Amino acid sequence: MLGMLLCSLGALLLLFSSVDVWYFLRGVVVAVQAWFLPPVWDVLAEQSVPGRVLPHDLDYMGHMNNARYLRECDFARFHYYMRNGIFRTLHSLRATMVVGASTIRYRRSLAFWEAFDLRTRIVAWDDKSFFVEQQFVSQRDGFISAVMLCRQNVLRSNPESILQLLCKRKVECPDYPEELQHWISFISASSQALRAQSGLKDTTAESSQENTGEQENVGEQEHLEDKDK
Repeated sequence: MLGMLLCSLGALLLLFSSVDVWYFLRGVVVAVQAWFLPPVWDVLAEQSVPGRVLPHDLDYMGHMNNARYLRECDFARFHYYMRNGIFRTLHSLRATMVVGASTIRYRRSLAFWEAFDLRTRIVAWDDKSFFVEQQFVSQRDGFISAVMLCRQNVLRSNPESILQLLCKRKVECPDYPEELQHWISFISASSQALRAQSGLKDTTAESSQENTGEQENVGEQEHLEDKDK
């Protein structure tokens, strides 16, 4: 009996030390919660999920760790896409999405046990990507503590096809805000600089890789950004 208990504890220790178990468990919880909530029929409507800074979110300075903001944004996007039907439509089209770029601006730290709302909305899109804005809004005074822009690249389909199938009509893209235009220009300039640094002259091969979805999705998304130039 004791031997079985020790083996079980050892297996759990190995699992938790080699896999981010809490990330996957949290993803399941978010999916279940979104499943039982009513759908959001307006695909462009902003959605908000509440959050609170817990002990495991803290860094050495006693406020929310910078990396935790991005993790919370991941789960908020899962929730957002499930409720407005985009995940379901992606499945119908046998398509998927990956993060091609993200930029976050920290305006004021979130302290221990501070409650906040994480607001998510699609700002605009182009021929292959959705541009998503996410804001951390303090429930204490309504201050926007952090804001993130995310480029969500669509593989094996495109935003127009997704919205057409989901809404049963053509959805007009909103005007690009000025800050989004500057951000896209930055991504394009970065892509061109990195290609030049790597000695890449012909980008046709990169475009082909982009469409097959075979490119890397760990930090370096130059191939996904190829059509931005």
